[in-house]
Amino acid sequence: MTQHCIAVAAGGTGGHFFPAEALACELVRRGHDILLMTDQRAGGRDSGVFAGRQQFVLPGAGIAGRGLARASRAALALARGTVQARGIIGRIRPAAIIGFGGYPSVPPLLGGWLLGRNRPLLFIHEGNAVLGKANGFLAPRMDGIATSFPTVAGVPAGVPTTLTGMPVRPDIAALGGEGYEPSNGVLNLLVWGGSLGARVFSDVVPEALAALPPALRARLQVTQQARAEDVERVQAAYKTAGIPATIAPFLDDVPGLLRAAHLVIGRAGGSSVAELAVAGRPSLLVPLPIAARDEQGANAQALVDAGAAWMIRQPDFTAPTLTQRLTTLLADRDLLARTAQAASRLGRPDAARLLADMIEARLPDTPRTA
Repeated sequence: MTQHCIAVAAGGTGGHFFPAEALACELVRRGHDILLMTDQRAGGRDSGVFAGRQQFVLPGAGIAGRGLARASRAALALARGTVQARGIIGRIRPAAIIGFGGYPSVPPLLGGWLLGRNRPLLFIHEGNAVLGKANGFLAPRMDGIATSFPTVAGVPAGVPTTLTGMPVRPDIAALGGEGYEPSNGVLNLLVWGGSLGARVFSDVVPEALAALPPALRARLQVTQQARAEDVERVQAAYKTAGIPATIAPFLDDVPGLLRAAHLVIGRAGGSSVAELAVAGRPSLLVPLPIAARDEQGANAQALVDAGAAWMIRQPDFTAPTLTQRLTTLLADRDLLARTAQAASRLGRPDAARLLADMIEARLPDTPRTA
C-alpha cells in the first residue's frame, strides 16, 4: 500500500480521543504518516503515537445546550477553527481526514470540505447508536461513515457506511477472547463514569452496597472512580460499611481492572461500552441523562437487547433500587457469566484494523504532494 499522510481529528474527552489513538497506531504500523488536529481541551500530546508528529490545536467549542450568547461565541470559535484548518490542510495536503465525533471534528472536516475539488477524502467515525449532532452536521459531506453499531439512527441515505466497531486501545483489545471467570469468593465490582467520574455514583453506590445482605457485602471488593472532591467521603462511606475499596479520580490500569471485574457499573458512552464488549464483562449501565440525542441511552439499549447488560435510567438510580438489583445480580454467578458471554459476542477487538481497511480502500495509488 502506498504511504499517505492522514489527518486524525479528535479532542475533548477520552471517549473521542482513545479510539483516535487506536486508529493512529494502526495507520502508523501500516507505514502511513499521521497528524493530529484537536482542540484546546486535548492540547498537544507529548506521549503516545502522536508524540513528535505534527499537531494543530484549533479553536472550537460545542454549541448544544448553551444560552444564545455562549452559542454565538462557540459558533464564532468553530468558524475561526474552520478557517485555520482549511489553511493547514491546503498547505499539508493530507490524503484523508478522519474525525471521531464531537465539535473538535468540525473545523478539520469542514475546512477540508471547503477546499472543493482539491479536498482530501473525508470520513467520520460514529461511536454511538445515534448519530451525534456534530457528526449529523458533517455526515452529508462525507465520503464514508464508520459505525460502532450495526444500526445507527440518523445516518443520511446515500453516504457509504461501514460497520467497523469502536477502536479500543491495544491493551484493551488484547482482552478479547480471554473469557470471563465467575467468582468463587471475592466479588470484584468496578464503578467508573466518564473522564472524571460521575457524582451520582459517589452519591448512590456506597449507600446501596452498605445495604446489601451481610453475606453478600462481605464478599465485595470495590474499585471506584470518583471526582477528586468526592474521594474522601466515598472512601469513608465504604470504611464505615466494612467494604474494602480503592477510590481514585483516574483509573490507571483499566485493562487489569476489567480483567478482574465480575460486574461493572458505569455510563454508556460509545468507548465505554466498546471496552466492556471487547473485555466480555457484564455491566449495569446508567446513561448520561443530558446527552443531546440520548446517545448513551441508545448504546445501553443495544447491549440490553443483546442480553449483554442491564440499564437503570438516572432518575430511577437510587440506593434502594440499586440494592435490590445488585442483590439479585451478584448472587447469580451463572447469570453474570451468561451476560458476559453475550457482551463478548458484541466485541470487536479488530475495529482499528477494520477502520484502517475502510480508509485505505478509498486512498489513491499515488500519494498527494503539496
